[in-house]
Amino acid sequence: MIGIVGGVGPYAGLDLARKVFDNTIARSDQEHLPLVLLSEPGSIPDRTAFLLGEERNHPGPSLAEIVLKLESVGATVVGIPCNTAHAPEIWQVMQKNLRAWGSRVAILHMIEETVRFIVSRFPETRRVGVLSTFGTWRTELYPNALARLGLEAVVPDEELARKVHAAIYDVQFGIKAFSNPVTQQAREEVVQAIRRLKSQGAEVVILGCTELPLAVPEQEIAGCPLIDPTNVLARALIHAVAPEKLVPLAENK
Repeated sequence: MIGIVGGVGPYAGLDLARKVFDNTIARSDQEHLPLVLLSEPGSIPDRTAFLLGEERNHPGPSLAEIVLKLESVGATVVGIPCNTAHAPEIWQVMQKNLRAWGSRVAILHMIEETVRFIVSRFPETRRVGVLSTFGTWRTELYPNALARLGLEAVVPDEELARKVHAAIYDVQFGIKAFSNPVTQQAREEVVQAIRRLKSQGAEVVILGCTELPLAVPEQEIAGCPLIDPTNVLARALIHAVAPEKLVPLAENK
């Protein structure tokens, strides 16, 4: 059974579940894969705020507790639709807690899955743009993962990184505050950032925060392919439990 840690943010968890359904070969209710989504946003401290020193409570133990709950109801593989949660400062503490509690569930690593997807799907690509929260930007989570596979990250300067962060977090117009529908201002900020990275030589751009695909659901902008880590994670979860149920990429919308 697929397990999803929801609440990070809430719409990101819902988006991952929807993309699992979208990527599953099924012609009836009964042909879909079993899936459990547990959304407890109030129990998980903000990951970016923690990395920036603005939140004292560590999100790792809370994430581990939710993974354990998913495992207790039958999940055998789990996805966490939050890029920032995969920062080593958070991920390693979560894993340490799970080991201490005797957990045996498999947790897929969204960042590693995304980078491997780029290598396999865009083998000629060498320069990869990355948009994310400011916390993910500061920890160089994607640049480090890309470098391990010989790819160069094209990242925003600090001014642009803060604009993208505001498009996600601003309480007046950000995607977390207005997820459905996303405000025009938030979308425009993200689209402008994509265009900027393309002008700096990015051949593809990773939407490295799970709120960003809510604002920009297109597969490309201005001829630049967009990589949606939520969709990549959804496909990896399906492949982990029932690879024969995975919609071929050529058919995937």
